[in-house]
Amino acid sequence: MSKIKPIAIVESMSGKICQHSDMYFRTNRQTNQVCTGKICNPSDAAPTVAQEKVMTRFTNITNAARAILADPTQKAKYEAAYKAQHRVGSLLGFIVKKIKNQYDENGELIS
Repeated sequence: MSKIKPIAIVESMSGKICQHSDMYFRTNRQTNQVCTGKICNPSDAAPTVAQEKVMTRFTNITNAARAILADPTQKAKYEAAYKAQHRVGSLLGFIVKKIKNQYDENGELIS
């Protein structure tokens, strides 16, 4: 399989080309590889109750992770653990991975 080198304009792209496009670009921060994807047949239906639960849980977890990043002492603790591993590519993603088991399926913090 051959490797391609994208032109400079595409190399730095991330996200959608425009609001109406269904083509996405993603750049891997560790390898600087650019991947593209296309959304085929997106759903126009309203989210189901199960999907809303997942969205609520994700929102609560990412808000908690952002709060950890805002606190310098907690951020330093997680940053040290993040630098010692090589699986997760961002500090926010690492924190989300670590705290997601503290939330139930409804997005509520488990005491």
